[in-house]
Amino acid sequence: MQLALFEPDIPQNLGAFIRLSACLDVPLHVIEPCGFPVDDKRIRRASMDYYDLATVTRHASWAAFRRAHLEGCLLEGRTAGRLVLLTTAGATPLPAVRFQPDDLLLLGRESAGVPAEVHDAAELRVRVPLKKGARSLNVALAGAMVLSEALRQTSGFKDLA
Repeated sequence: MQLALFEPDIPQNLGAFIRLSACLDVPLHVIEPCGFPVDDKRIRRASMDYYDLATVTRHASWAAFRRAHLEGCLLEGRTAGRLVLLTTAGATPLPAVRFQPDDLLLLGRESAGVPAEVHDAAELRVRVPLKKGARSLNVALAGAMVLSEALRQTSGFKDLA
């Protein structure tokens, strides 16, 4: 299981994802450009003392991320896992999803989600069901909810204390 953030807008959310990545031992990909200046000092401040415990890979663009993900899988002799987009426009509600251990959970920008090209690249588009009238959850909260369910389904918690 892996997480990917598409052009995040809010440094505190990136910090929350780094902490989530570190605590649950799930690699995190940050697809730039971000909506805020990104440097190690700012990332470390936002993620507190969890930065060194996390596996974070930064990608200069969507194209660079796609290349790196596909090439990495080929080098490791495995197929690329499904790209699973978390989106308010998702056709599949979270309770109906059957996750696979090699899924890559992708979350969009807090302000705008993802562009059509990224949306179309996803093999599965998942939405968290919400109370009528509610627009969306905070992206970090939604990511934690979906990642937790994905790890539960795929026995991803077994190696954690």
